[in-house]
Amino acid sequence: MLLEAMYHVPRDKWAYAYNPSTIHLRVRTKRDDVQYVTALTGDKYDWNGTYKEIQLEKAASDNMFDYWETAVKPKFKRLTYIFRITAGTENIYLADNGIHYTPPYPTGGYYEFSYIHEIDVFKVPEWAKEAVFYQIMTERFANGNPDLNPEGTQEWGGRPELDNYFGGDLQGVLNHLDDLTKLGVNAIYFTPLFQANSYHKYDTVDYKKVDPQFGDNEMLKKVAEQCHRRGIRVMLDAVFNHCSEDFPPFQDVLKNGKNSKYADWFHINEYPVQIKDGIPTYDTFGFYGNMPKFNTANPEVKDYLLDVAEYWIKEIKLDGWRLDVANEVDNHFWRDFRKVVKTANPEAYIVGEVWSDSLTWLMGDQFDSVMNYPFADKVLEFFCGSMDGYNFANEMGSLIMRYPQQTNEVIFNMLCSHDTPRLLTRAGEDKRRLKLSVVFLFTYIGTPCIFYGDEVGIRGEGDPDCRKCMQWDPAKQDKELYDFYRLMIDLRKSNEALRKGRFRFLKADHNDPCIIYERMDDSLHFTVWMNNTPLERTLSHPMETKDWKDALTEDAVVPTNGVMNIKLDPYGYRILYRQLEPS
Repeated sequence: MLLEAMYHVPRDKWAYAYNPSTIHLRVRTKRDDVQYVTALTGDKYDWNGTYKEIQLEKAASDNMFDYWETAVKPKFKRLTYIFRITAGTENIYLADNGIHYTPPYPTGGYYEFSYIHEIDVFKVPEWAKEAVFYQIMTERFANGNPDLNPEGTQEWGGRPELDNYFGGDLQGVLNHLDDLTKLGVNAIYFTPLFQANSYHKYDTVDYKKVDPQFGDNEMLKKVAEQCHRRGIRVMLDAVFNHCSEDFPPFQDVLKNGKNSKYADWFHINEYPVQIKDGIPTYDTFGFYGNMPKFNTANPEVKDYLLDVAEYWIKEIKLDGWRLDVANEVDNHFWRDFRKVVKTANPEAYIVGEVWSDSLTWLMGDQFDSVMNYPFADKVLEFFCGSMDGYNFANEMGSLIMRYPQQTNEVIFNMLCSHDTPRLLTRAGEDKRRLKLSVVFLFTYIGTPCIFYGDEVGIRGEGDPDCRKCMQWDPAKQDKELYDFYRLMIDLRKSNEALRKGRFRFLKADHNDPCIIYERMDDSLHFTVWMNNTPLERTLSHPMETKDWKDALTEDAVVPTNGVMNIKLDPYGYRILYRQLEPS
């Protein structure tokens, strides 16, 4: 056994409280190096009376490692433990004080989870596990009140540029809520709605005022009320990293320089405050001089922004915040942000925009979730590229092991957004590849999100092309694609196993892009079969029971001699399920 590959620490994603009575333990070993990992557990004050051996399950693998996992319910909310790792006739013992070749005497040097304090348990909103999100960029969704059109508004459906307007507004959203209900979504993520100088509104001027282009505060309240009547949750975009150069406190700094009472609201590096040789003399988002960066460590700035966060939760009964450029704001701010938001609404869903490994923010004291761009990258690399099943399974295994289970259950999964090319474009305009990606999205762990218009076939390269107007002309909508999205949304919403069940690959081989995976809870067992090739394929996998049905047609699907053989069209898929007997 390769001892150097073994890893466990009694904290963060390796040992954590999943709920007030359950601790999850994880161990890492070299890929295909060991046969068993067993946790030797007990209470340090009553080791002999509470001693249990619990075998861990191989939960995931990547290119280099296997990851083993188990759930433990300690009798007294405390846990002392070591791991016995077995390969053939060899055993080693992994403990807090190192590796042993004979079992160390309990409990000195053992790992400890000192106590499950309920206040420390990372709780995520239960409703987010049931949610299917729909991302709306209001300016490009629907023009419901032409009287609000900004000067120079162009004809709906024109070519998007970096600075043009088409007149989308909140009345347009209100007019189409029934369409969203028909599609099946039950949560909306709005990009920024507050007063700003741009069409995208990521340069806020007034954080407590809906931009007049979209309507007013009362209209936003009306939209939220109508959403809630339909069972649709509402999440707004908070831009707390930076503001607009026209934000009044920054204008005061421009006018009064270091004598401004707001000088410490921002990161001013040099006076006068100006653009010098193309670079601002103050910190900004990127190097955009029109987006000065807040000093969120300043108590006045913190109080101002936290008041904004609380205000909208109370004003419109807001269900969540998506946090723009979240990784560039200090962690102290986000910890206080969580306290304020969760006090105002304990079920609020907090999603940070972080594009890489985000464990720092996902330990229960800051965010509930992040925008899972690594998920989108790997899924599209597989279904729209040339990755084989083996490497895809490794990549997904690595992503699953990044975070505690409660985060994985509500991780914000999308395949494209306002910051990336459109899904159909990324799929090379091959709807079959798009569909495989979407099937995976809706049968995978986490909270799925659709970018407006993907369901009717909108195309687009990166920003600004991906921000095209929503297509409402039925003659120009892809109805077959729309029906497919409705079908997938309904399948997920109708089956708890697809929302909360365990996930595991059953087939994921070298040099073969075809995969089989399962989702399963105590009631239902799903298997998903995917032919990610341009040729017809028959996939086979051992299955003993004969009670399988097609999840979309209800046709019986029976194995032959204990082997299920599924014939698939090029880039085809099939979803099977069976009922499980109560244990």
